[in-house]
Amino acid sequence: MSLIILTSAHRLRSICRLQRIQGHMMSSKAGSEVLFEKVGNAGVITLNRPKALNALNLTMIRHIYPQLKKWDKDSDTDLVIIKGAGEKAFCAGGDIRAVTEAGKAGDSLAQDFFREEYILNNTIGTYQKPYVALIDGITMGGGVGLSVHGRFRVATEKTLFAMPETGIGLFPDVGGGYFLPRLQSKLGLFLALTGFRLKGRDVQRVGVATHFVQSDKIASLEKDLVDLKSPSNSDVAQLLDSYQEQSSLDAEKPFVLQEQTEAIDRLFSAGSVEEIMENLKKDGSAFALKQTETLSKMSPTSLKLTFRQIQEGARMSLQEVLVMEYRLSQACMRGHDFYEGVRAVLIDKDQSPKWKPSTLSGVSEQAIEECFSSLGERDLKL
Repeated sequence: MSLIILTSAHRLRSICRLQRIQGHMMSSKAGSEVLFEKVGNAGVITLNRPKALNALNLTMIRHIYPQLKKWDKDSDTDLVIIKGAGEKAFCAGGDIRAVTEAGKAGDSLAQDFFREEYILNNTIGTYQKPYVALIDGITMGGGVGLSVHGRFRVATEKTLFAMPETGIGLFPDVGGGYFLPRLQSKLGLFLALTGFRLKGRDVQRVGVATHFVQSDKIASLEKDLVDLKSPSNSDVAQLLDSYQEQSSLDAEKPFVLQEQTEAIDRLFSAGSVEEIMENLKKDGSAFALKQTETLSKMSPTSLKLTFRQIQEGARMSLQEVLVMEYRLSQACMRGHDFYEGVRAVLIDKDQSPKWKPSTLSGVSEQAIEECFSSLGERDLKL
């Protein structure tokens, strides 16, 4: 057995090379799912899982959060831009398959994912520097959480917005309890319960986006944003306004729910989900029947949780809403419908979830009350 004696310089080089390789392996595995670059005085975040429609996982959250904190304190960073890679999506939601697998296995990811995601949502909602989300494509669930609480949200004709959680036994989280009740009249409650999809210019018309810019102008807009020198929020707003003025696409198209706005306000003004169902059945119009059909497919527990979440959230700060939603997320992890919804919609794709309880009347007030109760030491701390 021969002993190889390395010179200290050789050994040091070997160690450095090993560290570089390990560093590269770490960054390529975790880092490649979300990319960070400094362009001029802008910090640019790219969600980089185009094949998964840029679905947000815990690894990505754990990279974005410290980077946002760092840029907020960094005097050389004047604004932050967040966008999605690929042609289809900004971010189609959270990676909830992984969350349900963790929940079944009793893994802490079931707590960590929601807790850290909501802390990130709050960081975006309280960000001091201009924050611009380019929501050019599918923007649902977790993707809404990465954009809607930021100062600027730019929709394009390719934007598809929805909060479809009641269909998978969850509820419109990531601060849905804050922004949805603040949309005009009963529109937020309608979107929350039905998961109705809004497209393009309509996303800006309802206020989920602050601006509408044609997608062929987004690259040029991004270049002009990064060229801004120490911009205030009003400087960024001015630039976005000027791009919006140049974007006439679909301007003449009426708002998709224009004819139904009055009906939504009337039918969804109710003291309970059961009352809404009654209103819809009594109304009997084609629109009302369509909503009855949609709601009858949703988890009855989710509908009742969501109704109360929106009701309570109207009177709360974003921070209070996120604390409430964390309690609800953990109630869903303890329950049945979230696992069943994910199975039916995302895994087996039979679209036939067997909800338990299967009717609204089967969901007791006490069961709902328990979902909202404090987790004590395990409550979300912001």
